[in-house]
Amino acid sequence: MAGTGDFFAAALAFPTALFSFALVVVVGYWLLMLIGGLGFDGLHGGHGAGHHLGAGHAGHVGPVGHVGHGAGGHGAGGSVAHRASGGHGAGGGSAHAPERGNGHHGGVLDALGLGGVPATVAVSLLVALAWFVSLAGTVLTSGAPARGGVFVVALVASWAGTRALVRPLRRLFPEDRPVTRADFVGRVCVIRTGRVTADFGQAEVTAEDGSTATVQVRTPEPEPGLTAGRTALIYDYDPDGEHFLVAPFDPSPPGR
Repeated sequence: MAGTGDFFAAALAFPTALFSFALVVVVGYWLLMLIGGLGFDGLHGGHGAGHHLGAGHAGHVGPVGHVGHGAGGHGAGGSVAHRASGGHGAGGGSAHAPERGNGHHGGVLDALGLGGVPATVAVSLLVALAWFVSLAGTVLTSGAPARGGVFVVALVASWAGTRALVRPLRRLFPEDRPVTRADFVGRVCVIRTGRVTADFGQAEVTAEDGSTATVQVRTPEPEPGLTAGRTALIYDYDPDGEHFLVAPFDPSPPGR
């Protein structure tokens, strides 16, 4: 029993006590994760339930330069509207703001070289390593000056150890790449308006994630063949007019 008493005495002594309470919070958090209290969402540090479960608002065809992206994905500007249920929308460039401020791209964690993994993982490693180092130092030292040195050593050692562990872990958490206008260039679309001219036209295109988007399309020259239901190739994007340029395209194999 003396050994158990010594352990708790060291765990509740300075500086270990500072990390002991933090460790209790970390262990409690991961226990909740284990039993599904927080679900898979918490592991990604900021992705909402709508992102994974398809909840959220439906996409819509917004004004020029706006986007709504469904199927729990991302969006890009240029009058793109992903129509599958669930998603995010934004005007202009990318609709997916850096939502991993609590995960992959926490400013403080990045500055410390601990970015690239969810904040919950990095902070858990920091707390655990700091606790172990401070506990060992508390057992081996006595007196306020020495314990103060243990506190500093624990902080530095936990940072260095976490930084070393984070490097291989980054491969397990690939960073999401926002959808951009360039992703639609080169894709085949289906015309959804009765005609396509230099100042009018819409088409439906399938994004890489399988969801569909309604985009504004134009042709530099009149194309009588581009009517509703016909296919066209998106070959460029006009940033000034915020629309895609298309040309007639038949995806059927030659000879058919």
